[in-house]
Amino acid sequence: MFSDVAKIFVKAGDGGNGAVTFHREKYVAAGGPDGGDGGRGGDVVLVADKGVNTLIDFRYKRKYAAENGGGGRDGNRNGKCGENLEIKVPVGTLVRDLESGRIICDLKEEGQRTVVARGGIGGWGNVHFANSTRQTPKFAKPGAPGDERELELELKLIADVGLLGFPNVGKSTFLSMVSDARPKIANYHFTTLEPNLGVVNMGDGGGFVIADIPGIIEGAHEGIGLGHEFLRHVERTRLLLHFVDVSGIEGRDPIEDFDTINNELKLYSERLAEKPQIVIANKADIPQFDDNFEAFRNEMESRGYKVFKISAATKQGVREVLNYTLEQLSILPEDEEEYELLDIDELKRSGEEMRVEIEDGVYYVTGGRVKRIVGSTNFDDYESLQYFQRALIKCGAIKMLEDAGIKEGDTVHIYGAEFDFVK
Repeated sequence: MFSDVAKIFVKAGDGGNGAVTFHREKYVAAGGPDGGDGGRGGDVVLVADKGVNTLIDFRYKRKYAAENGGGGRDGNRNGKCGENLEIKVPVGTLVRDLESGRIICDLKEEGQRTVVARGGIGGWGNVHFANSTRQTPKFAKPGAPGDERELELELKLIADVGLLGFPNVGKSTFLSMVSDARPKIANYHFTTLEPNLGVVNMGDGGGFVIADIPGIIEGAHEGIGLGHEFLRHVERTRLLLHFVDVSGIEGRDPIEDFDTINNELKLYSERLAEKPQIVIANKADIPQFDDNFEAFRNEMESRGYKVFKISAATKQGVREVLNYTLEQLSILPEDEEEYELLDIDELKRSGEEMRVEIEDGVYYVTGGRVKRIVGSTNFDDYESLQYFQRALIKCGAIKMLEDAGIKEGDTVHIYGAEFDFVK
């Protein structure tokens, strides 16, 4: 089974918590703080690998998590950093953040790698909070949580040439004749239900990659039939060979077929419709072919298309098509579709934004920074509470509460910590 779209959930490792420990040594009655820092959480990394051909495995495993960082230890020993998690995906995979709908990366080259979820930093141990007035801090910082997000993986085949045309026009037969690909071939519609890639070897080191894409029908741009599953794979090709059954043995008009498919390309993507095409008039071995060919060729050439008369089944005219295709590829530029990529750190910063909301007279403060302040506070320790109050002033939470109209004695709630507001 071929799979070209998948949705997965990724979770980077959380940072380890800082330690609250104190130096213990014989004959030293009151050693100072020596709690080490937590280790950084592991990242989630996507790696393009030619050994992976489809996204099918992601249908069975959808959740991926990197290792958490280890907690800090006594003796100023830091926790172990979490291992990164590398996930192999096919070359040609486009990665989109589902929540924002924006593209994170386009993995078009072998070995290309991108961090899609960054591990949280480790928390500080209590040794960082000691000063001249606070010599025995009984609190430390927790590790920051790792990124987590849902991703959509979309595979777009990397090929130089795409075979275009209605079902059953001979594309699969052509591919089997000119390359090492072995597509399924039979005389009925939609034999090709998944893309087939083949390498055409022209000798002397020349050649190109060709893709037989599932045939389309009217309405494909709306996803009808194989729709988008077909069209997304044509997007990366540089040149299209547009196959038309000119014999008319199925009662269809070849010019109408040509126009229908080009209309679908245009409706799906103007950029796709502008790709250069070579018109392949196929099934020249069928007697009815000659009745239609001249009119078809005259019409196509009047529109500026190069037309080849072939029989994929008997290889008539096939070599001429390949030679001309190679010639065109030598002068066509590489497909350089560029996307505006999303910086995952930008997403993380947006989650840091602090907000104050009022519900039933209670002032709720949210945001990544205040969440970490609460997590690092020991509410049973006076010195820690003083640190908590100063940290809320420093990060701007108190000012935001005052701007929201809070009064003395009103209740404030911050991630499970609830207290009365005092100026």
